[in-house]
Amino acid sequence: MTVSVWLSLVTICILGAMSPGPSLAVVAKNCLGGNWKNGVATAWAHAMGVGVYALASVLGLAIVLQHNPTLFKAIAYLGAGYLFWLGFNAVQSKGGVAAKLTAGGESSLLESARDGAMISMLNPKLALFFLALFSQFVAASNASQSRAVVVATPVLIDGLWYTVVSFLLTRPSILDTIKSRAVLVDRLTGLVLMGLAVRVVYTM
Repeated sequence: MTVSVWLSLVTICILGAMSPGPSLAVVAKNCLGGNWKNGVATAWAHAMGVGVYALASVLGLAIVLQHNPTLFKAIAYLGAGYLFWLGFNAVQSKGGVAAKLTAGGESSLLESARDGAMISMLNPKLALFFLALFSQFVAASNASQSRAVVVATPVLIDGLWYTVVSFLLTRPSILDTIKSRAVLVDRLTGLVLMGLAVRVVYTM
């Protein structure tokens, strides 16, 4: 995998992690219902769930690419369509994160970790997202080491991003900033996803 291809993956993973949604809501809820430790526990449990989907997607796509290149291309094109649809919806988003960031009762670290794992593991959209996203990166990453990087990248970015969010949410002014920028983050993410979808179609 070239550095430019990896940087493309990093960019998409960062924007995906930053995009307001249920994962951010759960991290924020546990931070506000406890402290930064609850947020960090939620963050890395969530990242482990992301890793499970990422690994399953890479292994599955690698097998398909090896045994049926035509089917792999079909999956890539379907994935491009899904990415474009996600991007289109994100561009039209009105930023509902403000309503989602509600504080719950105080919770233990174990409960916070459970929440983080469940919100990622019980989200089938993550599986679809990674299948769509990874189709081009698996094709460009023949070595097992490169595929390990493809899996590790979203895990680390997801965990680090929500760790940063956990610390920032201890500052009262930060939550208001996240709320006010929700629409901008959604629309930026949408444009990048739509651009990636077009790139997949033209490079397969």
